Amino acid sequence: MKAMVLRHIVSLDECDAPLDFNDVPVPVPLRGEVLIRISACGVCYTELDEIEGRTAPPVLPIIPGHEVVGTIESLRRGVTRHQRRNRVDVGWIHSSDGSLNENLCSSFRATGRDVNGGYPEFVAVPEDYAYPIPDVFSDQQAAPLLCAGAIGYRAFRLTNLSNGDRLGLTGFGGSAHLLLQFVRYLYPDSDVYVFARDAESIQFALDLGAVWAGDTVDMAPERLTAIIDTTPAWKPVVHAMSNLKPGGRLVINAIRKEDADKSELLQLSYRLHLWMEREM
Repeated sequence: MKAMVLRHIVSLDECDAPLDFNDVPVPVPLRGEVLIRISACGVCYTELDEIEGRTAPPVLPIIPGHEVVGTIESLRRGVTRHQRRNRVDVGWIHSSDGSLNENLCSSFRATGRDVNGGYPEFVAVPEDYAYPIPDVFSDQQAAPLLCAGAIGYRAFRLTNLSNGDRLGLTGFGGSAHLLLQFVRYLYPDSDVYVFARDAESIQFALDLGAVWAGDTVDMAPERLTAIIDTTPAWKPVVHAMSNLKPGGRLVINAIRKEDADKSELLQLSYRLHLWMEREM
């Protein structure tokens, strides 16, 4: 089968073709696994982190990709949840222990980083980590939900928000724009406030239903119950903390934070940012 393969950690400033297009063997599913014929795979910023080594795969070569959509080509003995030709998707969690916090356990393995992911023609995964897709979504629409949508929902659950509480989103990219839409659907009485870096993102947030949108450093017109940070920077963290009401919670939803603006943390003031049980 054809696949896009990462063989070496490289800087994208120096290499504009970090993946090799090669022939590789079709994977053989193990007991309890399904073989999926891939029809679509989203592209995530985390792939850039893998390629450049910020969250490097433990072994190379590796096939990246963790927003995988396809149909089940074959089943191994022990599979009970799926049938051939079922349409399924696979996200960041390739396999784990099945516990409530399975993304944190030592047996967790990431699709496209710890094991081969979604940039070949076929991928094999445990049946418990292949999920049926509602017909309302096309393959291309479903793919981003496997990462941007899933991590947004995970972060939202960590806010402990109740319907009617005010939510802030700092950073308004792939995850946050999906998060805004399902918060408005699940919690119709919760106003959403967005902090972004550019006028286009601010307008996009307002178009999707934010009650207010401003710059990363702005103060919202109301103090917020919770804020979700989806950026790789530190500056939004400091300014988000100043927008929380007493007892408010900041959830940092990022696989990494860059060092370029780490000095922004020196602006943290206990009185302005942490007092009254504000928390990260």
